[in-house]
Amino acid sequence: MKKILVLQMRPEDEIAQSEFEAILRYGGLTPEAVDHIRLEQAPIPEIDLDKYSAIIAGGSPFDISLPEAKKGAMQRQIEEFFTALFDLVVPEDFPFLGCCSGNGHLGNYCGTAISSTYAEPIGLVTLKMTNAGKKDPLLQDLPEAFPGFVGHKEACDQTPVGAELLLTSSSCPVQMFRIKKNIYATQFHPEADAHEFVLRIQTYKNFGYFPPEQAGELIAAIKEAKAPVPNEMLRRFVNRYST
Repeated sequence: MKKILVLQMRPEDEIAQSEFEAILRYGGLTPEAVDHIRLEQAPIPEIDLDKYSAIIAGGSPFDISLPEAKKGAMQRQIEEFFTALFDLVVPEDFPFLGCCSGNGHLGNYCGTAISSTYAEPIGLVTLKMTNAGKKDPLLQDLPEAFPGFVGHKEACDQTPVGAELLLTSSSCPVQMFRIKKNIYATQFHPEADAHEFVLRIQTYKNFGYFPPEQAGELIAAIKEAKAPVPNEMLRRFVNRYST
């Protein structure tokens, strides 16, 4: 059986490990079923798609819309990696799921502007299916509206040309889209739960996602929150593409 490749790009060890465990937990994966690469740690190995059945990419504190002159070497390395990866993934319609920053990387690759126009503070939003979403294998027969965890400083300004918009929200129009049949990106976090987001609030309170003095208030608002439908969507992706 081929493995699933999990890509991460969080320099903070505690957050990276917690995110990885959440992907395994809600994806229904064992550590033995995946290969795991942290892209912020050089050198990045060459990716052979023939070894894998699918790719899952986690989130990131880096902003694609940052002016090039302000991007550090680590961020430039990650962005160059994704450009080369999508040069392989998109022509082959290789199964890919990018979570949060994946929306930006894939949207940027497809020529969509990435900006702070539709930034969302950390918390829960209501995600709503489009007609295309109702027919998609990862979403079919799920509720047409459901909560999801978000927290991002930038997003796609519009759906990439040629992509199908699957989920939207009132505060951020492009919450999930699909390229061809098997390439997905979400602005929300399908791997997240309340514990995961409390940890991220504590870690990223000085990263510009929200005023630091609001950290306690944000934690109180979400510490009992639940968003099981996005977790189910992640599990469906894993089940659909595990071979």
